[in-house]
Formats: sequence, structure tokens, C-alpha cells
Amino acid sequence: MAVTLYDLSSASGLKKLDEYLLPRSYITGYQATKDDLTVYAALPTAPSDEYGNVSRWYKHIDALLRISGVSGEGSGVIVERSLVAEPVATPPAADTKAAVAEDDDDDDVDLFGEETEEEKKAAEERAAAVKASAKKKESGKSSVLLDVKPWDDETDMKKLEESVRSVQMEGLLWGASKLVPVGYGIKKLQIMLTIVDDLVSVDTLIEEHLTVEPINEYVQSCDIVAFNKI
Repeated sequence: MAVTLYDLSSASGLKKLDEYLLPRSYITGYQATKDDLTVYAALPTAPSDEYGNVSRWYKHIDALLRISGVSGEGSGVIVERSLVAEPVATPPAADTKAAVAEDDDDDDVDLFGEETEEEKKAAEERAAAVKASAKKKESGKSSVLLDVKPWDDETDMKKLEESVRSVQMEGLLWGASKLVPVGYGIKKLQIMLTIVDDLVSVDTLIEEHLTVEPINEYVQSCDIVAFNKI
């Protein structure tokens, strides 16, 4: 079963993660996996020593990424942005009364009348829309961790990130990001993204959007660090 963590940008979220990591060396299992990379990328900055377990784990994963990388599959992790559920809107009493009145009016409608061509066409369109919506809901999603590398140490990393996030398409959602030192004063952008598998190809995203004009003014190359099914 996938591990679920909440709002890692807040003190409460970090405290929960710190408690979770107290008896553990990794997010799941007994070796570093892509689950660790997902949580690592979701942290906006390196955690302070106040959260000792998180800090210890973070430094270990950071070192592995610099030395050998992480390739273990893991068993799945979900990072939610907030602990608070979206409120469900309740219609006001006046609207409820109006709805009841409409229902009463419907009693006068001839339910057995012959359907017109316009009504048939509208019904077919609604059915097609429902079918398409259901297909989209059934489509799988993936969480991707991407390394975006600049040309040199003089590249404006703020503009680089802005140009990356400017790529918008159906089924693509950009997530948390941070700058990671590479060496010689150069930093790379490490950014999370969530994709709908049937709508977005990461290879196409890189080859046809992130490494072509005008974005290639800032971006030299992109590498997929982790790719996890959600």
C-alpha cells in the first residue's frame, strides 16, 4: 500500500515526516528507492536540524544522488499538499425550495411524448461527453522527477524555471522544484511534475518543448531522475 504524506512545506507536515522516519532509514523498504526521490523533490528546501530524522534522511538521499543515483522501484508514495479536505458546497435553503418547485413542475411533463431530433442529438452528445470523461478518469497518472541543466554558471536560473513552467498542456501539472549544486558554481533545476499517461509523453515534452527555442536559450539538457506510477 502506498504511503501518504501531507504538506511537507509546513511545520506540521515536517513533524509528521520526522515521526514517520524515526524507526526508518528510507520512505519505504530497506534501500533507497524512487519513493525517496518523490519525497526528496517535494521538500522545498533542505530541512533544518530541528527535524533530526528528516535531516538525516535528506542528507543521505542527497549524497546518493550526487554519487550513484537511486534506481529502486519502491512500493509507492503520495505527497498531498494539504491536510484540509476541499469543502463541499451546500445549496442555500432558497435554492432547495426552488429545486423542489421545479420537481413539482416536472410532474406536468409528458414523459412518454415522442423525442424530437434535437433531443436525440443532445442526448447522444451528453452520452459521448460522459464516456470521454470516464475514459480520462480511468487514465493512469505518473509522478516524474526531472533534472533540468543550464548551459553554464551564468545562466539565469530564475528565467530557466519560468521558461520550463511556461510549457502548458492538458494532462501536465508542474510541482515543487529546487536548485541543486552540480559543481564549479553551476546549479541544476530539479522539478516534479504529474502527468496523465494517455495525454503526455515525457520524452515528447523534453524533445519538442523543453530543449527547443526559445527555452533552449537557458536549458542545455533534461534527464528523467525518477518515474513512478500513481
